[in-house]
Amino acid sequence: MKILMVCLGNICRSPIAEGILRDQARKLNLKIETDSAGTSAHHTGEAPDHRMQKTALKNGVDISDLRARQFVVADFDLFDLIYAMDEENYHNILSLARNDSDVKKVKMILNEVDPGANNEVPDPYFGGDAGFQHVIDLLNVAVTKIISRI
Repeated sequence: MKILMVCLGNICRSPIAEGILRDQARKLNLKIETDSAGTSAHHTGEAPDHRMQKTALKNGVDISDLRARQFVVADFDLFDLIYAMDEENYHNILSLARNDSDVKKVKMILNEVDPGANNEVPDPYFGGDAGFQHVIDLLNVAVTKIISRI
């Protein structure tokens, strides 16, 4: 199973989603390949936001090795599931889909917790430290649901 997490810049939400999934899969000895990307190329090559790294470490997840990259059409071929953090990025991903098979791979991540609600993982970038913890709390629940279905 190969899973891609996607947000806008790939420095806050999607890297922590990848980190949580990678950590949970490792603890359960599951063979899941993880990655993350952004629909924007603005932060390509950068490490995750230092505030997210700090909050992640407080939660036992190290994402310091991750580097931002942009989502590309080839990701549809490389991944079984592609999770968007919000509706804007969901639609940005779908705009690159070539066929129904690509479309079926793309999901809103919080729909794992509340199916069909299309709730969004808020972008903590312009907020305070509590926003980063809130994102981690939301994604822990969603990733646990993903893992339980694999």
